[in-house]
Amino acid sequence: MATPQAKAGDRVKLLHCADPHTTLDPGTLGTVTLVDSLGTIHVLWDNGIELGLVSGEDAFVVIEPPR
Repeated sequence: MATPQAKAGDRVKLLHCADPHTTLDPGTLGTVTLVDSLGTIHVLWDNGIELGLVSGEDAFVVIEPPR
C-alpha cells in the first residue's frame, strides 16, 4: 500500500501505528503540523498527543475536507 501524500494543515485519520508505546487508537483524527526532510509526518492528534507517522511503518488516510 502506498503512503498517502500529506502536507501541513491536512486532516488525517490513523489506521495503524507501529509504536508499541502509543495510546493512539485506530480511527483517531489529527492535523498535520509538519512533514520533515526525512518524510516523517508530524501530527497534533485531536486528543492532544503529538506524534509523528513514519512512512512504511504507520498507516493513515488524508480526510477530504467537507464540500
